[in-house]
Amino acid sequence: LVIEDNLAAARSLRLLLRETGHTVEIAHNGPDGVELARRFRPEIVLCDIGLPGLDGYAVARVLRQEPGLTGVYLIAVSGYGQNADQRRASEEGFNAYLTKPIDFKELDRLLTKPSPYERHGELA
Repeated sequence: LVIEDNLAAARSLRLLLRETGHTVEIAHNGPDGVELARRFRPEIVLCDIGLPGLDGYAVARVLRQEPGLTGVYLIAVSGYGQNADQRRASEEGFNAYLTKPIDFKELDRLLTKPSPYERHGELA
């Protein structure tokens, strides 16, 4: 699941992920992202931090409490990459953090790690 309010960025991520064999759904704001996650039940969520409605931190908090989604692998996506930003993302429940523009090699590394879904709380 890609939750990203920038339409071009969301479409680019969807295209890249589909080309590498993933099934991808997109939401463009926090509330729609949470609702879509409830229906779609993704294994991985790439979530922008600066979202309308609910920011990415709020989305992470909701998903970590949602039955059936507590173990989802959450990847924060943000234009900010300071240590404090990454630390807050980890505290809010994200497993990994990518700074925009996304390095697709780094994204692929995160997606192909052995059993990333088992490492809730470990920020990559």
